[in-house]
Amino acid sequence: MKTILTASLILSAAMLPALPASAGGLTAITLEEAMNRARTRSVNASVALDRLRSAYWEYRSYRAELLPEVNFTATAPAYYKQYNPYQNADGSYSFVRNNYMQLNGELSVTQNIWLTGGKLSLNSSLDYLRQLDGDKDNRFMSIPVALTLNQPVFGVNTIKWDRKIEPVRYSEAKAEFLSTTEDVAITAINHYFNLLMAKENVAIASQNLENARKLYEVAVEKRKMGRISENDLLQMELNLLDAQSELTASESSMKASMFQLRSFLDYSEDTELDPVVPDNVPVVDVAYHDALEKARANNKFARSLLRQQLEADYAIAKAKGDLRQIELFAQIGLTGTGNRFRNGYDALKANQVVEVGIKIPIIDWGKRRGKVKVAESNRRVVENRLRQETQDFNQDLFILVERFNNQRRQLEIARQADDIARRRYATNVETFLIGKISTLDLNDSQVKKDQARQQLINELFLYWNYYYQIRSLTLWNYAEGTGIDSDIEAILRQ
Repeated sequence: MKTILTASLILSAAMLPALPASAGGLTAITLEEAMNRARTRSVNASVALDRLRSAYWEYRSYRAELLPEVNFTATAPAYYKQYNPYQNADGSYSFVRNNYMQLNGELSVTQNIWLTGGKLSLNSSLDYLRQLDGDKDNRFMSIPVALTLNQPVFGVNTIKWDRKIEPVRYSEAKAEFLSTTEDVAITAINHYFNLLMAKENVAIASQNLENARKLYEVAVEKRKMGRISENDLLQMELNLLDAQSELTASESSMKASMFQLRSFLDYSEDTELDPVVPDNVPVVDVAYHDALEKARANNKFARSLLRQQLEADYAIAKAKGDLRQIELFAQIGLTGTGNRFRNGYDALKANQVVEVGIKIPIIDWGKRRGKVKVAESNRRVVENRLRQETQDFNQDLFILVERFNNQRRQLEIARQADDIARRRYATNVETFLIGKISTLDLNDSQVKKDQARQQLINELFLYWNYYYQIRSLTLWNYAEGTGIDSDIEAILRQ
């Protein structure tokens, strides 16, 4: 009667689902909750947001370069009491003492001309000088209006190149931010399934320990009745010791995995997380050519290729522009002087300046042309490197899509294997109790049961990992059939 009761208890224990050793005080968390929290609370997410902010303000600075800039500069006051050299009529020099105070102010509006790369300025200024020795007169000089043009000729038009490069750079930064948020989700998946696997291992080890303890009790009773050998009894005792050791190791591993997930998701140290096995997975079909098309349209990689090509072309244009330098400076305006403030604006006269500066190397031993050749060689290096990176990207995406599409079948097989292994182990326990199989067969079925459960968790992890890798590369939500996008301006205002 005692043997039958013990067998019943063992069968009940064998059929129990895998549960954590202790569920008290645990905070249940799903995979989706972990990913959502990681996107907002993890350090990785904060770093990605800071990089986006940096790129945003760099882009804003570039945009500001295209708009008029208003400046006011002033010296109020400047006082001088010193000796200065003075050339006499006979060519000799002497020192004269100056003692005066000077004030000046200028208001300017400057506009970059993106079409030509020049700069146009509208200025208005007033200078005041008071002699503190001698007649102590006041002097005013005004320039009510002056229009100034600075225009490089033949040189590289930096503003024009910035208009090509900077929007691409900012677009790349936004795509990188979106991809990084998906990468954060992938990291959360890794930590989540590490804890889930550790939790399952603890549950398996706990269940195996309970079963080993009950089987050992049965074996002791059988040995007393002479139905099993001493060797089988000792084997059952070793199984019990192994189960105790395995439980201790599994619990230690689970604590380490718990700490990693808790730290990544920014939970307090007294929080005990209880990951839930995902019931459903996104059932989607991904075609390689469709994924490649979406990746080329959305991923930062395509924008990075374009940016690097433009930067290589800009380097060549700059090197060629440095072969000769011609700069035009032209100013036209009005000016007036007087002893009083209002006299400084009477009888205004024309104020015109035109300068053309030229710098053409006569002999530089091929230095500047060498820089052009270097820039052209660097562009060819960039083109070859980008071609190789494109091939690698396409290849990696193809392999990833193939693995993902195959993973659904692998997951179904793992589910079936887990169910079969559980039922086989339960049957073997019952068969062992009536003496039809040996302890070796029972141990084998237990190992297969544990491996099948672990394989199921691993296949689930791979499915979710592959799926989010594809999302990261394509920036496309295949489950909903929409692109992955965010209100960047709203995010930056947070």
